[in-house]
Amino acid sequence: VDASGENMLKMLVVLTERMFKHLQKWFVTHFLGRSAQRARLVSKDGRCNIEFGNVEAQSRLIFFVDIWTTVLDLKWRYKMTIFITAFLGSWFFFGLLWYAVAYIHKDLPEFHPSANHTPCVEHINGLTSAFLFSLETQVTIGYGFRCVTEQCGTAIFLLIFQSILGVIINSFMCGAILAKISRPKKRAKTITFSKNAVISKRGGKLCLLIRVANLRKSLLIGSHIYGKLLKTTITPEGETIILDQININFVVDAGNENLFFISPLTIYHVIDHTSPFFHMAAETLPQQDFELVVFLDGTVESTSATCQVRTSYVPEEVLWGYRFAPMVSKTKEGKYRVDFHNFSKTVEVETPHCAMCLYNEKDAQARMKRGYDNPNFILSEVSETDDTKM
Repeated sequence: VDASGENMLKMLVVLTERMFKHLQKWFVTHFLGRSAQRARLVSKDGRCNIEFGNVEAQSRLIFFVDIWTTVLDLKWRYKMTIFITAFLGSWFFFGLLWYAVAYIHKDLPEFHPSANHTPCVEHINGLTSAFLFSLETQVTIGYGFRCVTEQCGTAIFLLIFQSILGVIINSFMCGAILAKISRPKKRAKTITFSKNAVISKRGGKLCLLIRVANLRKSLLIGSHIYGKLLKTTITPEGETIILDQININFVVDAGNENLFFISPLTIYHVIDHTSPFFHMAAETLPQQDFELVVFLDGTVESTSATCQVRTSYVPEEVLWGYRFAPMVSKTKEGKYRVDFHNFSKTVEVETPHCAMCLYNEKDAQARMKRGYDNPNFILSEVSETDDTKM
């Protein structure tokens, strides 16, 4: 019994140690790992991580001058709050005005009007009925139970004013909701980029490759793709420029404009002498501090609205020595099939560990094919001796 108890105790200790190691690994991964992540200007889904501080109050008033764009940029919860408040507030405000008209004209039951008394508005007996009449007037329900009479011009003027203002509120709020729904930002959600960028040889050149796909069958017209490399640089004058932008040209085999975006495309940037990636190597890439932001602009075919899709890559998301797995195939029925399971899947391939090494190797091979004269070479004639004569 003692031996079995010792074995059980040992097993319990081993399980406790394993559980502790697992919890420690989980804690490091989920908490310390997150704090060590690089700061991004643009998130993977295209949102910009930036805030503005110390903005003058006068500058903030500009947002109210451009009220249409401000309302469109609001989040849905704030927009719906404004939508409900605008209608309820206007109904209640004009309800108070209708109640005031009835109060001034002594149409309320508390004034005990005579039998031949003609009120400004029929059947307004209090604040509740005034609110209901205001609602019926503004939304043009017109039940017919309450109506304006020709007795007082103030009520007629108020009726006209509320009708005009109600049309303005309806047009603005309904237009803002419709414009919010139809914004091309929602179309951009169906354009997706690969999780990682890869660096490998393509066409005999070292290239940085990114895959992009259109999840809808409708095309983006006039698509144009380009990139910006964001990094901190120091000028010769000693000035430190944070988020310095360097143009990165991306192309497909047909160029970088008017892409035929019917199937996933692999865009690439040639790493040559003019590329900022030229002096990087496979060993030094993870230690670099940059953010590659990729943009895709195009016009939505169905709405003719222009949209932009963005994503970004940090050094940890750039894989050196890999290429993307193929994802387009042809079925027996003659149809082309796109397998999105391989969209971000990469395959390791043989790749030079730096662009400079590749170009030096090409230069060496080119020199071997060509002949060069050695200016220091001297041909000396050797006379034959008697011993060498036959």
